[in-house]
Amino acid sequence: MKISDFLIKPNTKIDLAKFDSGNTGGLKSKDDAKDLLQKNIEKMITLQDKLYAMDRYSLLLIFQAMDTAGKDSTIKHVMSGLNTQGTQVYSFKQPSKEELDHGYLWRITKSLPERGRIGIFNRSHYEEVLVVKVRDLIKSQRLPGKFVDNKIWKNRYRQISDFEKYLYENGTVVIKFFLHVSKKEQKKRFIDRIDDSSKNWKFSDADVEERKFWQDYQKAYEDAISATSKKYAPWYVIPSDKKWFARLVVSEIIVDTLNNLKLEYPKLSDEQIALLKKSKEALQAE
Repeated sequence: MKISDFLIKPNTKIDLAKFDSGNTGGLKSKDDAKDLLQKNIEKMITLQDKLYAMDRYSLLLIFQAMDTAGKDSTIKHVMSGLNTQGTQVYSFKQPSKEELDHGYLWRITKSLPERGRIGIFNRSHYEEVLVVKVRDLIKSQRLPGKFVDNKIWKNRYRQISDFEKYLYENGTVVIKFFLHVSKKEQKKRFIDRIDDSSKNWKFSDADVEERKFWQDYQKAYEDAISATSKKYAPWYVIPSDKKWFARLVVSEIIVDTLNNLKLEYPKLSDEQIALLKKSKEALQAE
C-alpha cells in the first residue's frame, strides 16, 4: 500500500466514480490490518509526545464524508492511543445565529489547535462549499448581494486555500481526508441502523432526504477537492466501504506526515544539563 495512491495532487480534476471505494490495498480481512493499525497507533503516541515537547508545529486533521462513511469511528479508533491533553476534537454542526453574523471561517479559527497539539475536525469549513452549495443555503447567510454571484464558489475555494496556506506558513500542518463510501454501502449501513435498536438514534428521516442529492454531493466534493488539494494542505480520498481499511490508511498518512516533520525532543544546553545534575544530587541527598 502506497500513501501516494490516495493523494490528490494539486491541479488534478478528479472523478470520484473512478475511485474504488471498496479498495483494500490487497489486504483480505480486518485481521490483516489489525496489527498494522496498532503499530501505527504506537508510533503516533511517540510522535505526538515529540510534537508537544517541540512546541513548533500543530497538526490539523480534517474529516469530510457522506453520511455513514465512518468519520466518528475512524477518529475513535485511529486516535485511541493519543494523550487527550494534546488532542482537540471539534464537530461542526449547523451554524448558530452568532456564527452566521461572522464570516464563515470565524468559528473555524476559534477552534484551531495550539502549537504542539493535534486538532481534529469532524466536518469543517468545507461544509460551506458542500451542503451550502448543494442545498442553496447561501441565501440565508445574509451576505452583501454583490458577492452572491456565479463566482462565489470559485472565490470560496480561493479563500479556503489562502486560509490553509496561512495556517501552513504559521506552523499548522493540514491534512484533509475524504472518506469515500459507495451509495450501495451507504444504503446497507442505513438499514443496519434501522434494524439495530442500539443504532436507531443515529438515523434520521433527513438522512434519506439527503441521499436524494447523492450525485449533487459527489459533484460538490469533486469540485472542492480538485480546487483545494495543495502541497501545503493535501486531500486524500480514502476507500471506506471497509472501515478497517480506511482506518489503516488514515493512520499511515498521519504517521508519514508527522515523520516528515523531523520532530525531536528539545536539546538542553550545558547549563541546563548541569542544573539537572545538581537537582538530582539534591534529591538523592534528602
